[in-house]
Amino acid sequence: MAIEVTDAPEGSRYEARLDGAGEVAGFAEYERAPGVITFVRTEVGAAYGGKGIGSALVRHSLDEARGQGLKVVAACAFYAGWIEKHPEYADLLK
Repeated sequence: MAIEVTDAPEGSRYEARLDGAGEVAGFAEYERAPGVITFVRTEVGAAYGGKGIGSALVRHSLDEARGQGLKVVAACAFYAGWIEKHPEYADLLK
């Protein structure tokens, strides 16, 4: 099972799909400001729970934030908890 995560800026969110399917399995909503991205909500469909989709969303979006030189505000509890468990991403926090 491959999880594909893409940025969908028109919806201000990252979207995850399984195995290239058209259906969105989960998403992470964000707000952008100069030099900062704030993650406000993460949601994974009930049928997709426990498949690592939330973690894939967080990891991909944080890797992109790092690549773009952005600081991160983890307003979403899932993001905050994930970063706490993965301290290698703590340097991104604003």
